[in-house]
Amino acid sequence: MPVDASLARTEFAEANRRRYEELRAAGQGEMTKALPPPTALGGAPIVPGAIIRSERVPTGWYEAVRLRRGEALRIVDVSGRASVSLIGWCLHDTTERLNCADTAKVQWSAALAKGRVILTDMGRVFLSLIEDTSGAHDLLVGGSTPASTLSAYGETTRNTYDNFLAAAAKMGLGLRDIPPCITFFAPVSLDGDGRFLWDGGRKRAGDFVDLRAESDLMVVASNCPHPLDPTRPAGGGPVELVRHRAPPAAADDPCRTLSPEIARAFAFTDRLHA
Repeated sequence: MPVDASLARTEFAEANRRRYEELRAAGQGEMTKALPPPTALGGAPIVPGAIIRSERVPTGWYEAVRLRRGEALRIVDVSGRASVSLIGWCLHDTTERLNCADTAKVQWSAALAKGRVILTDMGRVFLSLIEDTSGAHDLLVGGSTPASTLSAYGETTRNTYDNFLAAAAKMGLGLRDIPPCITFFAPVSLDGDGRFLWDGGRKRAGDFVDLRAESDLMVVASNCPHPLDPTRPAGGGPVELVRHRAPPAAADDPCRTLSPEIARAFAFTDRLHA
């Protein structure tokens, strides 16, 4: 590449970065609150009477879970080796679904942690992360596919792509209804050159997230090793899915009051259910 062209490209990238930082500062400003601290490992016990259903999902398999507004799904990485990919749809209209891009864009971050929310493609709040011991989740790469398992194992094995297709078919949905997924317990980051990195040291046995449903939902959790996990094919382990009644959101609920943009998304969501 000629020197002048390379310099112009660098200057263009720097100008875009400055503009992004200006927009982020304007979007977040002084009004965005700090995230609450992570949940302690082994903390936030579920009151026994609040548990509706509990399932153990082995490596390679999936589970579809119906959640009513105000219920929560606890996903537990029992062994510290699992990664759980999640998609879902609103039951009032299955064309409204989980949206990874808007989740990152509206919160100016692809890092999910306690206090953040997951949005739909209609600007409503899909799920709130009310508890999270890990903070090591992936909004960018996606789940395993037949091609990624063939590369890792030398043969096509059970994978998230096929699991999502099977779950969608049971609802009368198809490939075009499957959105990009979020993968929990997947410690993916980026280096300075934009390459994906895997930090296996952030995975711990017993890590969990609690996801509170803000509408009536159907979610699908696929327990397959992440495509970047270097421990494949030996990696993976069982996960627990616990559907339970979540405590009512307080007036100062961290998820509902994180920022003006998120408060508006909740107002939009609440109006649907008024």
